[in-house]
Amino acid sequence: MTGQPLKILIVALALVAVAVIVPNTNSFVILLATRALAFSILVMSLDILLGYTGLASLGQAAYLGIGAYATAILATKYQIGLGWDFWLVVLFGIFLGAALAAVFGLLAIRASGVYFLMITLALGQCVWGLAYRWNSLTGGDNGINLRERPKFGPIDFGNEVTFFFVVFGFFVASLLAMYTLVHSPFGKSLLGIRERELRMKILGYNTWLHKYIAFIIAGAFGGLSGVLWAHTAGIVSPVNVELTTSVDALLMAVLGGAGTLVGGVIGAMIVFGLREYLSTLVPWWQYVLGGVYVLTIFYLPTGLMGIPERIRQYRQRTAQKDSAKDTTQELKAVPH
Repeated sequence: MTGQPLKILIVALALVAVAVIVPNTNSFVILLATRALAFSILVMSLDILLGYTGLASLGQAAYLGIGAYATAILATKYQIGLGWDFWLVVLFGIFLGAALAAVFGLLAIRASGVYFLMITLALGQCVWGLAYRWNSLTGGDNGINLRERPKFGPIDFGNEVTFFFVVFGFFVASLLAMYTLVHSPFGKSLLGIRERELRMKILGYNTWLHKYIAFIIAGAFGGLSGVLWAHTAGIVSPVNVELTTSVDALLMAVLGGAGTLVGGVIGAMIVFGLREYLSTLVPWWQYVLGGVYVLTIFYLPTGLMGIPERIRQYRQRTAQKDSAKDTTQELKAVPH
């Protein structure tokens, strides 16, 4: 078994391992894994733009924020989403993320390159400003504390293992949905736009519409990530929508390997793990994490997921050199 089927099998085995191992660890690891999975949905949504469409966004935290704030406001002010209506809040969070992306996209998709980057940054900062200044609704700098998680009769999401499986289920569903999307004809069109947009236009594709739809889909999954993150973290504050959150998602996608989806998940797991571990060892752990990012950009531009391909290319070059050396020696041995 080689190629794509092998990769799918490896990912499936890894997911089974996570589902079996994590619930049998301690509370800290379960909470850390739950947060990483919830945030991984945001990273994968960003990868649809970065890795498959060629659009680097610095405003992805806005969609996580709107989903998280909607969840927190509905739960604390109106007691909505703490029972069976939790599923309605999930749908509402997805809708809000998509709606916000639809509005932002009308402005952002008109630009490209660094201009797209700056527009998404500006739009994301607008959301942060609202979260920080609208005290009556968002709690301002103090944020909103969620006192409890949903409970459906005998099923209590307050149980850390139960909630881990809920987030894990949403993560797997999101991964399957996005994998299907990027391997569909629409996804192939996005790759074509990333590689040569002008050629796609000449072939008759509406590249603006393709990018706009991809932007909305990324926003929808970002909203879902926000709903799960609100209940995972237990608090929603302007920190969730600030620039650092968007940069973290971007760097996680690059660290794991843009254009792979799974790479973003690996990047998120590594960053969350390193952040928690290093912060207990040294006060300057941010510099260590920054060094990891810099080394990845310089020496692994295709991310961790690109390591097998780099090894294969190295072996191929080595084999070609050895073959050329053998041929040269054989020619020298032939009497003239």
